[in-house]
Amino acid sequence: MTFTNNIVFVADLFAEDYEGGAELTTQALIDSSPFNVIKIRAKEVNVKTLTDYQNDFWVFGNFASLDFNLIPTIVANLNYTVLEYDYKFCNYRSIEKHKLAAGRDCDCADQMIGKYVSAFYYGADHIFWMSEQQRDRYHKYFPALQGKKQTVLSSVFNYGFFNVIDVMKNIEEERHGWIVLGSDSWIKGRDAAIKWCKDNGKDYEVVWNVAYDEMLGKLAAAEGFVYLPLGGDTCPRMVIEAKLLGCEVVVNGNVQHSTEKWWQSSPDEVCDYLKGRPRVFWSIVEKYARRDLSVSGYTTTYNCVSQNYPFVESIMSMLDCLDEVVVVDGGSSDGTWDILTEIAAGNQKLRLVSNPVDWNHKRSAVFDGSQKAVARSHCTGDFCWQMDVDEIIHENDYAKIKQLCKSIHKSIQLVALPVTEFWGNKGKVRIDINPWKWRLSRNYPHITHGIPAHLRQVDAAGDTYALQGTDGCDYIHSLTGEPIPFANFHTNDSETLRRQAQISQEKRDEYISWFTSICGALPGVYHYSWFDLERKIKTYRGFWTRHWQSLFNIVQEDSSENNMFFDKPWSDVTDEEIVELAHKLEQEMGGWIFHRKIDWNNPTPSVRIESMTHPEVIQDWMSES
Repeated sequence: MTFTNNIVFVADLFAEDYEGGAELTTQALIDSSPFNVIKIRAKEVNVKTLTDYQNDFWVFGNFASLDFNLIPTIVANLNYTVLEYDYKFCNYRSIEKHKLAAGRDCDCADQMIGKYVSAFYYGADHIFWMSEQQRDRYHKYFPALQGKKQTVLSSVFNYGFFNVIDVMKNIEEERHGWIVLGSDSWIKGRDAAIKWCKDNGKDYEVVWNVAYDEMLGKLAAAEGFVYLPLGGDTCPRMVIEAKLLGCEVVVNGNVQHSTEKWWQSSPDEVCDYLKGRPRVFWSIVEKYARRDLSVSGYTTTYNCVSQNYPFVESIMSMLDCLDEVVVVDGGSSDGTWDILTEIAAGNQKLRLVSNPVDWNHKRSAVFDGSQKAVARSHCTGDFCWQMDVDEIIHENDYAKIKQLCKSIHKSIQLVALPVTEFWGNKGKVRIDINPWKWRLSRNYPHITHGIPAHLRQVDAAGDTYALQGTDGCDYIHSLTGEPIPFANFHTNDSETLRRQAQISQEKRDEYISWFTSICGALPGVYHYSWFDLERKIKTYRGFWTRHWQSLFNIVQEDSSENNMFFDKPWSDVTDEEIVELAHKLEQEMGGWIFHRKIDWNNPTPSVRIESMTHPEVIQDWMSES
């Protein structure tokens, strides 16, 4: 998507139509915009409008007159934020008014209007609230919104307003009387405010339908302002205006910003806070409008030193190109944690989380996915990039990651990207396995890692394990356990080509051309798990066999039949035999999937990609392996 430097504001009414609180806040934001602003009334939004401005960034304020049938199209195709002024999921725009009018608690969250509004807000890049209490109410009715990017903005005023305030508050006149807002709206609590004035012996004036400047003048001359709304009023401007103009202010708990720290400060401090709100709004909107999106990398570690994983190189490659890197360590005892803390001391982008688990547990294999889920939960970026510690980002791909984030269609949550798999250290690239892996995803709160629901099983002890068809680390929905849909560059045609390349040199050359072009266009990783074959075989002996038994609830005796590398039990295999086998595999094979015995009569082919160079960060590790 290419941003055209336009911001589209959508509202039922603008300040030229009606000088209400929402309209004045919207106008204050428009007045401070660093971009060209296009104003569209919600009732005028249609498919043509959405198409005409699909490359612009949209801000939705009040939208009661919007055709809600357009919401799925908006969610799927537009980049937008919501500026929420009240409670649009309720038919009455007020939970309290709903109860009064209908005689029952508001249940709109479970009705069609609630489903439309929550889907609309969930699809937004960012949500702006007027107050903390308002935000928390939404979270109560729609818990999934808690993980969204969101900001409590408060009401917004333009700089001309603060100039008027400075003049009016310095007029030395004796103050007298109290002001009551005379709105007929039930929620504004006019009668309750009048009663308070009478009960407290206050002279008062009910003010309504006067020009805005005249209203400010009355507040500047008044002793106080009383405002007792009958329902949640998110951040009423007149309350703020009264305080800044020196009035004594009496409000009740329905004034939802009244508990916030900024409001409880001095008038001068309140002014300073409010003057900064447009800047807060536009700094966030500009990031999304220009698609300057942040990316969090995340990975997990456990005793990487003893396993000779290139974990330092892997993490450094992420630090070189991503906005933050989260590493969750599972309780390393071999010096891995010490090295991580040393790196973190010199790089503020690295966030370390120690999360020890019992790797001797019968179902320890399940922890692999849960550790990734923990790491992901600490990510703060707009996108997440997941890597294992035997994977490296090539420096040629650094810029491609951010560029891809800018161009991914709004509907795509997860993207599979290229993986270059090395077999041994002689430059062989594997073609016997799929050349892709789930990699880049939007940082949505419902995306996590684990066993898909349809593959979950529970043993007699109540512990979870998996049916075959998962490695326990799939991308799944946190509530339903369903797999996350993903986009993939690897099509049926390219898969057919990969299979043909294993038996035809002509097709092999064609595959190299295809794979090279893909790697040139998309970011990916270089995978060094099988670069050191001796290390990998020893890892099978000491870890992976037990890991698969734990994950899939299978019992395998240490026998020659169950050892896919040697025709003998692992307990009888010597290190010398592993060295010899590693050499033979490197010389005679181009890869092997060890779900069955090695078939030396049918060696797997590989390819060499002459244009491919190893990342700079991995060079030392390669020379030592």
